[in-house]
Amino acid sequence: MTNNTRRDFLLKSGLGLSGAALAGLTPGLGLNVATAAELADPLAPKAPHHAAKIKSVIWLHQNGAPSTLDLYDYKPELIRLAGQDVPASFLKGIKTSTQGGVGKLYASNRTWKQHGESGAWFSDLVPNIAKHADKMTFIKSSVTVGATHDISILKLNTGDLSPGRPALGSWISYALGSANPDLPPYVVLYSGDREPSAGGVNWASGFLPAVYQGTAFRPGNSPILYLDRPDVRTANQQRSSLDLLKKLNGLGAEKFPNDTELKARLRSYELADRMQVAAPEAVDLSKESETTRAAYGLNEEITSGYGTTLLRARRLVERGVRFVHVVTGVPSGQTEVTGQNVWDAHDNLEKNHGIMAKAVDKPIGALLEDLKQRGLLDTTLVVWTSEFARTSYGQSGNGRDHNPWGYTQWMAGGGLKAGFTYGETDAIGLQVADKEKAVDTYDLHATILQLMGLDHLKTTFLNNGRSERPTVVYGKVITDILA
Repeated sequence: MTNNTRRDFLLKSGLGLSGAALAGLTPGLGLNVATAAELADPLAPKAPHHAAKIKSVIWLHQNGAPSTLDLYDYKPELIRLAGQDVPASFLKGIKTSTQGGVGKLYASNRTWKQHGESGAWFSDLVPNIAKHADKMTFIKSSVTVGATHDISILKLNTGDLSPGRPALGSWISYALGSANPDLPPYVVLYSGDREPSAGGVNWASGFLPAVYQGTAFRPGNSPILYLDRPDVRTANQQRSSLDLLKKLNGLGAEKFPNDTELKARLRSYELADRMQVAAPEAVDLSKESETTRAAYGLNEEITSGYGTTLLRARRLVERGVRFVHVVTGVPSGQTEVTGQNVWDAHDNLEKNHGIMAKAVDKPIGALLEDLKQRGLLDTTLVVWTSEFARTSYGQSGNGRDHNPWGYTQWMAGGGLKAGFTYGETDAIGLQVADKEKAVDTYDLHATILQLMGLDHLKTTFLNNGRSERPTVVYGKVITDILA
């Protein structure tokens, strides 16, 4: 005689309301029911929808929105018309007013050159990134919604203008699980001495289970708060405590076999124990060669913070972390850069961008080269992105206002056409020239998911009776940039 109950039968057979509810735990929704392994371990590796081109993403959020007109989008017409009013024809279709009004056309005093076989244009602000022109895929027709930092940053990371939706990294963690049981699949890094603007809502799991949220690794040698074992407690004592908790929770799990929270709690205790060793080791740069440390700029004050962050990002993807979310901070010693939106240049753009570009250019160039030499660039996607960009007309005489209507982002890595440019802005760099090629956040997310082996239309979660997906009700894969 068995002790199986009717509830056990329904759960195992996948019938009834319990089986239908569990379908929300798996990518693709449909009629699939979560496997026993997934219920016991929500971060267990899961199969993608199709063959993946990449294993990891390094998401380089240039916080504060740099002027890509001063970095990658060379506009001779803007230089020719500098100081004049914006011709009315270029303002057609702009319905959102930016905070500073429309000033005179403004061209910064940069030197421009073409690089690589692709002939991509770069300004003299980013000479190290320019060396990798033929590894890069430019999207010069980027658009977004919103013209204030916090809401546009939220949209960049989560696809919505207000908190509550999961970040892109959370969706990837949910859909694919973890490739390394000793580390979180989604890690957040930031340089500088304070958390980025808007903080944790940008890497939250939203309506997904909390286990899929990003884990913030702080600067320094103790990356996670409260992870270190107290000095008064030995490793053996901690192990004994964990074994006792495991035994007690195991007894509870036998009594309540359908209680997934108990199983998740068991995993969280064990993961924290393993991370006490794995997390500090992953961000420990002491074993990196002096050549590597110098390449990332660790020996120079202005590049040391961001260089440390990017070298840690490389170490994390080496160790199987699927999504590394990097946010720029104030470079060390640069008191002229104030506020959390560090690329924010409504005035004195030349000085601000001179500092910020110097802080990130060398480390990003080193990251691309390092990934290539280690054979990781084929399986890693590096994404340079921002919440919006900067207008071609001036503000305060020597700065630029916010621009959500047309700007440049780029990617480099597996599955893409390298040395390729998609779309363009108009002659003065204010709006996307061909609206059919406009790339919104949802399109960028859909394309990244596609490269990770996920169909954004099938990556779903049942939330309050509604089937939710990463791209809300929008988004298309940018097939023209895929290799």
